[in-house]
Amino acid sequence: MPFADIVTGARLHYVERIPQNPRPTPVIAVHGMLGTAETHLGHVMDWLQGQGYRVIGPTLRGYGESTPKPRDFPLRFYDRDSEDVLALMDTLNIERAHMIGYSDGGEITLMCAGMQPERFASAASWGAVGYFGPDMRPVAQRMIPGSGWMTDGDVARHQLGDKDDFAKQWVRATVHMIDSGGDVSVSLAPNITCPVLVMLGDQDTLNPASYAQVFLDKVKNGKLAMFKCGHPVHDEQTEAFYEALKSHLEQVEG
Repeated sequence: MPFADIVTGARLHYVERIPQNPRPTPVIAVHGMLGTAETHLGHVMDWLQGQGYRVIGPTLRGYGESTPKPRDFPLRFYDRDSEDVLALMDTLNIERAHMIGYSDGGEITLMCAGMQPERFASAASWGAVGYFGPDMRPVAQRMIPGSGWMTDGDVARHQLGDKDDFAKQWVRATVHMIDSGGDVSVSLAPNITCPVLVMLGDQDTLNPASYAQVFLDKVKNGKLAMFKCGHPVHDEQTEAFYEALKSHLEQVEG
């Protein structure tokens, strides 16, 4: 179970899946809120390994075994997490990769592809939209109190401390992004040169397709795929998700 000390000041735990004869371009897989690489994306990483990809799954700072702790949420926390992922790629000498991400990890994926576009062969997200419109505000605010949806297991796994404080920090940062115009990665979208696939469940109340389209309208080569499910597309529509992701990756890998 390796760790990487990166220049941003974080120490990230990460896992790897390495097939016998890996394809030339690895995949970076980024989990969502209250997850780790294994708990959120374990079966996705196993599947990618079976498809011949080397997969690197970092656990974001403050979650799982990664530090510093406790996990917190500055107003532009996606920027900080994206800088961590790019720094991890530097530390592991990964010049170019595919990147995939779920939920908060999806937002980080879209952001990284816009921050350093030359480093990404493709980008795929699900449960993420790149733009936080005003209708998201009441949905996000319902995340308070955290004690209504976080478990004691979440607290123990991530050494979080107070559930309500965790939720308040996330909501404060998310509402700030909404009230500041909603730009998570929309302003970066024109920079992206790789194919982008955004996958959403049609029952995902936090991430409507109309918001994803605001982001995709700025992308040179972007596609929206909808699934009949909620937020965790990879868990609720697994086979259809794999089919869409395979097609997306193979338009680059062949």
